[in-house]
Amino acid sequence: MASKNAPSRKKSLGNYSKKGGMTAKGVAKYRKDNPGSKLKTAVTTPPSKLKKGSKAAKRRKSFCARMSGVKGPMKDKKGRPTRKALALKKWNC
Repeated sequence: MASKNAPSRKKSLGNYSKKGGMTAKGVAKYRKDNPGSKLKTAVTTPPSKLKKGSKAAKRRKSFCARMSGVKGPMKDKKGRPTRKALALKKWNC
């Protein structure tokens, strides 16, 4: 049984999107807790709308290249998309 002073798991879930990745609130909290951090939210703009070679396009391309190579399933045992799959979808990979 959890103690009264145990931190609530629900409280921290507000920092993560159900559609994948961190929310702006979550990124702000992370940057507050880790001074000097350069963490940014996802580039959710469709690739066709990004200027070729722009900073956002390069971030998106880099993230997709790194995250696509991560081992692991795209769906869990119940058929739901994993956090990896959600992140790739959000970044338009």
